[in-house]
Amino acid sequence: MWGIIPAAGAGSRIQPLAFSKELLPVGSRVENGVERPRAVSEYLVERMIRGGADKLCFVISPGKTDILQYYGARLWGADIAYVVQPQPGGLCDALFRAIPLVPRDEPVVIGLPDTVWSPADALLQLPTDQLAFLTFPVERPELFDAVVTDSDRNVLHVEVKQQNATSQWVWGAVKMPGRVFHELHHLWCRPERQDEYLGTLVNAWLQGGGRAVGVPAGEQYVDTGTLHGYRAAIRLLEGEAEDGMLLKAAPTATIQP
Repeated sequence: MWGIIPAAGAGSRIQPLAFSKELLPVGSRVENGVERPRAVSEYLVERMIRGGADKLCFVISPGKTDILQYYGARLWGADIAYVVQPQPGGLCDALFRAIPLVPRDEPVVIGLPDTVWSPADALLQLPTDQLAFLTFPVERPELFDAVVTDSDRNVLHVEVKQQNATSQWVWGAVKMPGRVFHELHHLWCRPERQDEYLGTLVNAWLQGGGRAVGVPAGEQYVDTGTLHGYRAAIRLLEGEAEDGMLLKAAPTATIQP
């Protein structure tokens, strides 16, 4: 399974930084018995691998070579590839840069590298035979993409950063068959579309007969793209550490920042 990580954004909400926002130190990891700072994107990487991804693709901008230097070619049993988004073009444009790598018969999981969420194994709750959103309850859904479902968890539509959102559940990760990923790309390539956000593209796909489910297996979700979110992530991880749930890197893993 491929894990696609869009990491080309400038991170203007939390700048200035001397490095890519995906390498922002948040919490810590234990490596060979030594506790070290942990890049925020490591949490997504670990969750994707726990969820079954054995290949990862970082989508980076031309100036984000520090991400390549940090992660290298392989980590925790997963091979890592990199593709470049030449200039800012929105989330969909970033995700579909990976389309040449993904076969139609292989599942895809997508996550955002500046977020921290729990539980760490939540991706295992998502089916692999249809488009599935992993959703989380939040206090301000208008800041995210809220997922509206019926009583059977079928997705009716996605409310993209919508004021007065009708759902408190927002998506934090998406899993789908490779064929659905290619269907979404084909739809996005139509001249009248070129959506910036994944939610608006999925809405059009649903209207055309596609089906998706929302799986409310998420418990806590934090976007570290602002100072407020960064502080919230620190509190979340401190709580996990107090509960004995501090995530540790594999003893043989080595990441060179």
